[in-house]
Amino acid sequence: MAEASQEHFCRALLRHYPKQTVLFLVKPDMAPPSARGDITGFRAFARQMGFGKAALYLYHRPKDLLRLSLAEGGPYQQWRTEQGRLAMLEAARRLPPLHAPEADHGARIAFLSGARYWSQTIFCFASLQIHVPFRITPLIFDDGSVDNTVRAAISRVIPWAEFVAASDIEQKLDRALPETRFPRLRARRREYPHLRKLIDIHLDAVGWNLVFDSDMLTFRRPDELIAWFEEPHQLYLQDIRTSYGYPYAYLSVLAGRPVPERVNAGLYSLFGPHIDWDAVEYWCDRQLNEYGRDFWQEQALTAMLLAQSETRALPASSYRVLPDLDEGKHPTAVLHHYVSYAKRPYFQFAWRRVLESLARGV
Repeated sequence: MAEASQEHFCRALLRHYPKQTVLFLVKPDMAPPSARGDITGFRAFARQMGFGKAALYLYHRPKDLLRLSLAEGGPYQQWRTEQGRLAMLEAARRLPPLHAPEADHGARIAFLSGARYWSQTIFCFASLQIHVPFRITPLIFDDGSVDNTVRAAISRVIPWAEFVAASDIEQKLDRALPETRFPRLRARRREYPHLRKLIDIHLDAVGWNLVFDSDMLTFRRPDELIAWFEEPHQLYLQDIRTSYGYPYAYLSVLAGRPVPERVNAGLYSLFGPHIDWDAVEYWCDRQLNEYGRDFWQEQALTAMLLAQSETRALPASSYRVLPDLDEGKHPTAVLHHYVSYAKRPYFQFAWRRVLESLARGV
């Protein structure tokens, strides 16, 4: 890049973003060598990184963070959201043990969880269990970060919780999904943790799995889920839009039949023994070769598996993805999934409603 272009690029950054903002948003180990605010330091920094990476860290990433900040209510509301998250974490540490209903029909749900999400897993499960008249056993699949502290924290509140250790998952992978036969899935699973929820939970399963993300809360009796426990079938949570990363028509051709739209992989069910892992390996390989990696790939693959048999969508009005602030403060739906900028109502308000319900024994 010519010297004049370099200077124009760096001056544009400083014009749109104050020096302090730029320094705060850049990764500490990639901070510009000069903090004086003069253009020389930024030129040297950009040459050292390459101007593509410099643009990513000094322009595109701050721009995305600014857009997210506005969606989440601005810096002050983001601070309040973080304080709410910390308060939720502390509340999870102090929750008394849940009392399981005497009726036990073998109902189970599956989570992928660990050190970062254990408190959310507890609140998600507790909010569901208090609205279901029979015992549900949470099966916690280790995301690689479940240590004795995490296991003890979950087991203290949910004494009947069961765990699948990361070491057991690795053995299962080597047995049922050997790398020589499934190189794409194994490699992608290592670099893309979202795929663990699909592979680790359903691989070598003996029956149905109802999968829950941890960032969900239940506020009313979930009749559709209670009916599912009585008669399992494929179902899924409806997203606000179809988000698969890859073209919808392409996925339908690849799957061999129309893929259901608006699948949200935060809550769905599959019959593990019917999953064709050779087909999933083929789909994954084609997607990566023809379109590359995508954040939504796990959701796309889940939708393609759901397309292989009859499947039902949970009513979107009762099982809501991305609830707004008013709905978060005063829930009218049965269940919320707090994706993206719904973290504000989640951490500031919604979990406190569950805490109140737990205190009342509702």
